[in-house]
Amino acid sequence: MDDDHALDYVVDAVGKSKLECARIASKRQHQVKNAKRERKNILNLLVRLRPIAFIAVLLIAWQAAVSRHPVHTLPSPWGVVGGIADLLRHGLLFKYVVASLFRVTWGFGLATIIGIPLGLIVGWNRRSEMAINPLVQVFRPISPLAWIPLAILWFGVGDSAAIFLIFLGCFFPLLLTAINAVKNIPSVYVNAGRNFGLRPPDLVYRVLYPAVVPQLLIGLRITLGIAWLVVVAAEMIAVDSGLGFLIVDARNAGNRYDLVVAGMVMIGLIGLLLDTAMRSLETVKSFRWAYSED
Repeated sequence: MDDDHALDYVVDAVGKSKLECARIASKRQHQVKNAKRERKNILNLLVRLRPIAFIAVLLIAWQAAVSRHPVHTLPSPWGVVGGIADLLRHGLLFKYVVASLFRVTWGFGLATIIGIPLGLIVGWNRRSEMAINPLVQVFRPISPLAWIPLAILWFGVGDSAAIFLIFLGCFFPLLLTAINAVKNIPSVYVNAGRNFGLRPPDLVYRVLYPAVVPQLLIGLRITLGIAWLVVVAAEMIAVDSGLGFLIVDARNAGNRYDLVVAGMVMIGLIGLLLDTAMRSLETVKSFRWAYSED
């Protein structure tokens, strides 16, 4: 009996020792996982803070360059902030931003409504492409700014002239994007749709649409940036409001370079927001397949 008790005691001790070792191992594993998770979170935070840190370095370098230069040909960052506050106080910033966005919306929207359907039709029809392509290649290299004298002559100084210039700047890129998107559809997809007896409307909706939308999104994103560039240039000449007009007017009215740089900062920030909005379309469920990493 004593031997049995001793054996049971040894077995219990070994079992408890194993349980304790397992508990310690599980605890260490949990600690390692937590440490890895914390390290990963810190690395992710540092990655997200890199753009902010880079901007901060640029601002410090900007301030240092302005402070060391005896003649302030460039306003300091605080001077630019003061310029933006001055525009807000007088109610001009919101007015000019809305004016620029209004022109971009109309010019870009008209180019999208006309250019993309026309490009899809031309890309789908070989004969149409052969007929229209020489004309497109003649007008495409002409800068929209070269049309400013004619735009002012036809539409006068106002929104219509700027919208026309933005339309020209966006129309040809969108037209060519749509044409190339249709031409790049693998013929096996079209043939498969026809073999399954799809009618032309169904072929467009179930084959053409999902095949061209990803490329069209890229073209729309690039073209929206072009529209924002053109509106600023057009507003410097063809209109009397907007962010482009703000820059020219601030320079002419007493060399207010703080307002000049403030206008440039606002142009950059709004351009970033517009690009972010276009990029968000890539996460839409019906488009997401085209951006898979697989």
